[in-house]
Amino acid sequence: MTYAMSKSLQQAVFAVLSSDVALQALVGTDIFDAPPVGSIPALYVSLGPETAVERSDRTVSGARHDFIVSVITDAAGFQRAKAVAGAVSDALAQPLGTLERGHLVALSFLRARARRDEAGQQRRIDLTFRALLDDI
Repeated sequence: MTYAMSKSLQQAVFAVLSSDVALQALVGTDIFDAPPVGSIPALYVSLGPETAVERSDRTVSGARHDFIVSVITDAAGFQRAKAVAGAVSDALAQPLGTLERGHLVALSFLRARARRDEAGQQRRIDLTFRALLDDI
């Protein structure tokens, strides 16, 4: 098992999201691989937590990475956030391209969770994706 492909996967996901025209039309450049600091946009996308587990066999070292992409807004409802979440899903349904390290075997959507924060000030949709990677 190896975690060495995680950086490559994050770079590829960030690149795809940042270059997607439909997503850019909704959030502009407000796509982050770390939570924004300073002036926080009213609507943005952020790469979030990741879990990796063993996926090796006798022929190849590999890992399964479950990662979250979050859509966060201070809007009163979920309509705009859901449009952005749909665009994120559509963008990640396209090929990621070549990874710096490893090979992407598969990338799939697992689930989404939409919720309000405790104070009711923000809406958040966490989309969970699964990437199967081989270290070749």
